[in-house]
Amino acid sequence: MNRSGGSVVEAVAFYKLPLSDVLVVLDDMDLGLGQLRLRPAGSAGGHNGLKDIIARLGNDDFARLRIGIGTAPGDAAVNHVLGSFSSEEMPAVEAACRRAVEAVECWAQWGIDQAMNRYNQKKDDFTD
Repeated sequence: MNRSGGSVVEAVAFYKLPLSDVLVVLDDMDLGLGQLRLRPAGSAGGHNGLKDIIARLGNDDFARLRIGIGTAPGDAAVNHVLGSFSSEEMPAVEAACRRAVEAVECWAQWGIDQAMNRYNQKKDDFTD
């Protein structure tokens, strides 16, 4: 993920996509486990993969869907991001994946505003 900008640039060029037709899906440690957040554009917010995509595209004007993986304990960010979810976390992860698929389909059919209205959640609003 940290060097995914090259792949995104190649796909955008090959398919001759306007950035309005690009949606990047990524993990986010700043969101609670299973929380979704869609945005039409914006900064990388500290996410290295998103930084690379923005740098290589030379633009941050593309949609992104962040999927919360929860905060890493202490200084264990790398192990948290690359590790496995516990059996206790799996129901929330599976529910988030189902909601993320629905959010992507909504974005593709109805656009970013409708998808944000339907799938962005406050921290206390999501349960499964």
